[in-house]
Amino acid sequence: MIEVNNVTKIFNRGKANEVTAIRQLNLHIAAQQYVVIVGSNGSGKSTLLNLIAGNTMASSGDIKLDGQVVTRLPDYRRSEWIARVFQNPLSGTAPDLSILDNFRLAALRTRPKSLRIGTTEAFKKQVQDKIAVLGMGLENKVQQAMGTLSGGQRQALTLLMSVMDECRVLLLDEPTAALDPRSADLVMRTAEELIKTFKLTAILITHNLKDAFNYGNRLLFMSEGQILKDYSREEKLILTQNDLFELFG
Repeated sequence: MIEVNNVTKIFNRGKANEVTAIRQLNLHIAAQQYVVIVGSNGSGKSTLLNLIAGNTMASSGDIKLDGQVVTRLPDYRRSEWIARVFQNPLSGTAPDLSILDNFRLAALRTRPKSLRIGTTEAFKKQVQDKIAVLGMGLENKVQQAMGTLSGGQRQALTLLMSVMDECRVLLLDEPTAALDPRSADLVMRTAEELIKTFKLTAILITHNLKDAFNYGNRLLFMSEGQILKDYSREEKLILTQNDLFELFG
């Protein structure tokens, strides 16, 4: 599903502040795998996610999605495959628009824009039914402005919006880093349910070792732009939390 072949990313090439963020990295992720990536700050985790999403272009190497070379395609050209949830709950939503209008924009992500899409009562009911699963009571407040919600509420809704349109890959870029423990737990459980229900291929970047331990069916440890450890489902099942702490030691 996702192929990263011999990819290198160099920032500020030829300058005094040149940085090699990713070094000849190879990574193949099969369809419906849920990969968790851990590593210290500066290890290359976010750069790798940006390369896959198309927010950053590789200096060399190739990236494929579902067999198609996308190495030079910008992020909006990859939207037919990829949805992304960012660390900042303020990202990925329009704060001045209502919850319903935000879901409407999400439903139009990869489709020809039409004024009719998302304007029917049936669409409103569909959105309310999705939101009701969260147990937040927001299904009765779909006309409320997104910007009035808490970070946890916005992040949970962003997850639901990610699957309003066609999506095969879900990128989770430290989605709970700015949330309180209760909201973080809701977001992680919602993400796992969506990944299973829609049979998504997913990548989670996290500094939370408890989440790295509890979620996903493959675990990668990155350092200095390379993958140093790659644990399969079977290997991950026998890891302990102490094993994860030792990786950072």
